[in-house]
Amino acid sequence: MSRLFDESHRALQRTFDTERLADRIEQRLCRDHFSAEDRQFIERLDMFFLATVDAAGRPNCSYKGGDPGFVRVLDEHTLAFPCFDGNGMFLSAGNVSGTGRVGMLFIDFVNPRRLRVNGTARIEPLSYVTPPFAEAQFVVVVTASEVFPNCPRYIHKYELAERSKFVPRQGVETPVPAWKQMDWARDVLPQGDPAAKLVGAR
Repeated sequence: MSRLFDESHRALQRTFDTERLADRIEQRLCRDHFSAEDRQFIERLDMFFLATVDAAGRPNCSYKGGDPGFVRVLDEHTLAFPCFDGNGMFLSAGNVSGTGRVGMLFIDFVNPRRLRVNGTARIEPLSYVTPPFAEAQFVVVVTASEVFPNCPRYIHKYELAERSKFVPRQGVETPVPAWKQMDWARDVLPQGDPAAKLVGAR
């Protein structure tokens, strides 16, 4: 019984004669826990892509970035990452609250490699992890159900030019994004938003 494949996958696998290969990959490479190597890989990256789905089945995909180590592998089945200030729509986090179904794609663009993590997620307060994430709103905790690598051959190789100055860092004042000071946004900013103080000082 496959954890990854249903009849829609099987139909394509049979069409292109990849059913045996797909089964072998699932048997050999797919697991429900993080290895020590997985942990090292995940915790040295500074970004990943997060897929979620809402209660109506509508998908959402978002980019999550931070400093290396902003995703923490807490144990062999669990990882956590911070929710930093965003645009206030909470599309991904709302989907986590609604269905808890997530897919994560970790990619190293410098030394091409990628890792998939599927699982269930929940929202926890900042105190859930120690030390706490700087300036995070809350923590997303993911329990892995499938962890497996993907072939890296189509990953384009890039070099890091500069890390974002907007990533919260301990002891460093985080700059305000320009869009929060635009006419369409500044009168609807949440209370306590640093950008609101700048707008009020004008």
